[in-house]
Amino acid sequence: MVLSALRGALGFLTRLPVGHDEPSWDAFRRTPTAFPLAGYVVGALLAVPVVLPAVPAPVVAFLFVLVLLGVTGITHLDGLADLGDAAVVHGADRRHEVLKDAQVGVGGTVAVAAALVGLALAGLALAGLPTRAAAGLVVAAEVTAKLSMAGLAAFGSPAHEGLGSQLLGATPRGLLPAAALALPATVLTWPSPAAAAGLLAGLAAASLLVRWVRGWLGGVSGDAFGAANELARLAALHAGVLAWGAL
Repeated sequence: MVLSALRGALGFLTRLPVGHDEPSWDAFRRTPTAFPLAGYVVGALLAVPVVLPAVPAPVVAFLFVLVLLGVTGITHLDGLADLGDAAVVHGADRRHEVLKDAQVGVGGTVAVAAALVGLALAGLALAGLPTRAAAGLVVAAEVTAKLSMAGLAAFGSPAHEGLGSQLLGATPRGLLPAAALALPATVLTWPSPAAAAGLLAGLAAASLLVRWVRGWLGGVSGDAFGAANELARLAALHAGVLAWGAL
């Protein structure tokens, strides 16, 4: 069951060639622990650029973004773009129209550009950390990003029928095992609390996003899941780097 759920999570959340089928998708939807488990797998792949020896920091930053897009695709960034467009218009009805529009406007362009710049700058900062700390922070940030999506599934209510609404069936109690699986990621930078600081910052960013979509959009959509993933990862990476530098 868990392996099937993990396969479904990787098939839905990444571009890894694990295949897609209905049983794995259903197992994933019913298993919140699949989110952080997928985060560990994806995080380990994303950590490869930051552990390469004798590579200049700008190259590490570029490779970090390139590998991330190659592994995860642009689906989650597309959700961030849609919410970025919705954020710059007025009225709930107009926002829902924008979310359904396939074209990307100024708000979405700015949101995606800011996210990519933020990822590149995080990669640049990671290149200056010790190898184990950099890799640990990358893995912890990805686990945080996926745990934030599990949190949306547990606490969100659907804004409308769609792909996102199919994930909104978990309960807050069901989130506890997922959170327990994410906890080991907080010690990946031990004795520095950088990973723990990143996890807290990422979850805080996702919580703010949930409050915003509830008030402005009336609930959680598939776009909110993608945006939460991107924002939680960014917040976790930058908070982790700051925590490392502060101690």
